[in-house]
Amino acid sequence: MSDELPEMRASDAERERVAEVLRDALAEGRLGMEEFQERLDSTYQARTRGELVPLVRDLPHHADGGADGADASASRLPDVAGAGEASLAPSPGRKRRWAERIGGRATSRWGLGVMGGFGRKGEWTVPRTFTGVGIMGGGELDLREARFEDRDVVIRCFALMGGFSVTVPPGLGVEVRGVGIMGGFDSSASGFGDPDAPRVVITGLTMMGGVGVVRKLPRAEKLQLRAEKRERRELERRQRKDERERRSGHGDPGAHGGHGGHEWRRDGGGHGGKSL
Repeated sequence: MSDELPEMRASDAERERVAEVLRDALAEGRLGMEEFQERLDSTYQARTRGELVPLVRDLPHHADGGADGADASASRLPDVAGAGEASLAPSPGRKRRWAERIGGRATSRWGLGVMGGFGRKGEWTVPRTFTGVGIMGGGELDLREARFEDRDVVIRCFALMGGFSVTVPPGLGVEVRGVGIMGGFDSSASGFGDPDAPRVVITGLTMMGGVGVVRKLPRAEKLQLRAEKRERRELERRQRKDERERRSGHGDPGAHGGHGGHEWRRDGGGHGGKSL
């Protein structure tokens, strides 16, 4: 790598490419959620290519037809310097089209759980402000497949001897501001999101209760990643099999070649003895 490349300004497309490698690593279990979020935050804060390279140095990169190793990952950014921005775009199959998920009428603006619970999951539309109340109960909010009424939404959680669970997808901006008395708000999933992603603020008050916030991949994306992983393994298996067959063919004397040599010696020797 030349001395100038690490100081070259990183583009949005390059940051997104690194983010995609991180998401693959999360799905494959190479990164925990906390480390993934730290690296993702650093990705979107990075100013230069030199700041991006260490974030994927120890991770495999499959976008170039099976390169798997630290050298391939670390060299990916400089190698494509002249290839154009199109080559840096994330896989279209997993690209999150956030703009398509913003807008529309809210499905519901509040939820109540008294000695029980409520749930909002699947393809529901999160309002600009959602209020959840739990008294000896709580609620479950899953935003992985949700739409958003606006780019900025607020989820307010009030719980007494109860709690809430909020599940968000990778790439969504999250900020946790709540206050807990003999309880608390989990802020481990807080972090910057994709440049065009909605931003969710989770706030409120809990007494003898709490609010947990976790990041998980959407089910469809998990299935897609697993399918792609199976396809890569199958391709690698076929490549190894072809390589073994090629090596076996080169290492073994050809059946026809060996037979021909034997016949030539036999015939030549026989005729030579006869003529003498």
